[in-house]
Amino acid sequence: MSTSFDSFQKRRLQSSYVSVVVSIALVLFMIGILGFVLLKSTNVANHFKEKVVMTLFLKDDVSKKQLENLQASIKKEAYTKHILYITKDEAAKAYKKDLGEDFLQFLGDNPLKNGIDIYLNADFVTPEKMSEIENTYQKNSLIAEVNYDKPLVNLLTKNIKKMSFWLLVLSGFFGLVAIILINSSIRLAIYSKRFNIKTMQMVGATKRFIRKPFIWQSIKLGVLGAFISLIGLFIIIYYVDKYVPTLALLKDYLSLTYIAGGVLLSAFIITWISTFFATQRFLNLQTNDLYY
Repeated sequence: MSTSFDSFQKRRLQSSYVSVVVSIALVLFMIGILGFVLLKSTNVANHFKEKVVMTLFLKDDVSKKQLENLQASIKKEAYTKHILYITKDEAAKAYKKDLGEDFLQFLGDNPLKNGIDIYLNADFVTPEKMSEIENTYQKNSLIAEVNYDKPLVNLLTKNIKKMSFWLLVLSGFFGLVAIILINSSIRLAIYSKRFNIKTMQMVGATKRFIRKPFIWQSIKLGVLGAFISLIGLFIIIYYVDKYVPTLALLKDYLSLTYIAGGVLLSAFIITWISTFFATQRFLNLQTNDLYY
């Protein structure tokens, strides 16, 4: 009879552990997917930002030495990703190709100016920072005009802020759902051992001593669930990368590292906190309350 009951309790406990692992794996899988989307959206946004060009049109009397010094000073700036010098003859050829006709035949002379295209780092592609950079170069005696697409920069900044806001809201929502679901699963698992907890407490065991094995057990289950979720996550990423190779998901090692680390850290923190408060609840209950 006792053996049969012990076997039943063991199966029941194993079943609760399986449910905890599955719950953790599913929730962390969702968090991992959302986190990866969030990281890739930042990379995509930065990609488009770094396509924005600020062009410095030079005065006609700029010497070769002055040009070299100017280019060297631009390259040293923190906002510069890379620069491209375009002569007025190269610019004329580009216009001719775009227009489909030689406009120089009508004008007789090339009205264009030599220019330096500055491709900026993504952090500096905002209306405020680009305006500051523009004002700096407008004061330069070698530069005739500074030009960039202001409406595009404003629109890009506005849309990226809106997208980032909603992604953060979704991340916060799913994070809260994750904590609630994992916490509920762990509490159910600990509930089955509430009499063991109270028995240990009655024979003089401290709360810290009682709580420690439960916390380590939950952390192990959390890490196991995290590894299962990562396997599922990388399978999804593999197939997405296979059918949409332009995204280069598998080559983004930094994002993959962040996701793996974030999922494992989330599993550790959530299971530790959930187990701490779940055991604390049963430790504070009176013996008669354990039956309800």
